[in-house]
Amino acid sequence: MSEPPAEDGNHGMDDLKLGYETIIPHIRELSMRATELGENFAIMVLPYQDRLVGDPETGVLHGGAVTTLIDSACGLAVLATMPAPGPIATLDLRIDYLRPATPGKDVISRAECFSMGRSIAFVRASAYHAEEGEDHPIALSQAAFAIKSVGGGLEADRRTP
Repeated sequence: MSEPPAEDGNHGMDDLKLGYETIIPHIRELSMRATELGENFAIMVLPYQDRLVGDPETGVLHGGAVTTLIDSACGLAVLATMPAPGPIATLDLRIDYLRPATPGKDVISRAECFSMGRSIAFVRASAYHAEEGEDHPIALSQAAFAIKSVGGGLEADRRTP
């Protein structure tokens, strides 16, 4: 039995954000958090942490941490687009790193699910620093996710603009 939409009109988005942040171990371990969630998009933040530095001489975050942020934001955008959250899996994730993240600064990723078919969702994302905005990205990404309903059947065809 499904729960009714939340009283505040966000249709369970707060529950989805909280569940995503607390249930998935690598998101918890990296202290990532979802800051915004809409009908087909998600924004997540990776706080700068010395333990995630890839090059101690420069203080630049490891690319794997930024990749995890982007992949996680993409997954959350897919879940936000689905009629009801269910199992998903990353099929393809292409990331173009345009420049290193600035040492000492948090990294933000905004992901948008722009198309959802019966079994595959397509997502675009960027990673950037808040002060510089999306117009000065650290990385750009395109991803594809396999989607399945909780009952095991394929999701109904649903396209987003």
